Amino acid sequence: MTVVSTKEFITNGEKYFDIASKDEQVYIKGGDCMFIITKVNEPTRKYKEPDEDLRRAIPMEQVRDGVIAHIRKRHAQNV
Repeated sequence: MTVVSTKEFITNGEKYFDIASKDEQVYIKGGDCMFIITKVNEPTRKYKEPDEDLRRAIPMEQVRDGVIAHIRKRHAQNV
């Protein structure tokens, strides 16, 4: 594990990416935050599980029909 300041990382970023590519974590400390650079061997994809928001979703056709009706109503008011 290597810990560096943000200033040091900005100055020598390539060096720390090389360190991280050799399976060593690099921690960048800046103010109240800390960032971690680590090697990932394969892409990771995280999908959210269906939740209450998805169950309340409405079909795209219904959204489209509602938008068209709203536009027609507003247009009729302005004529």
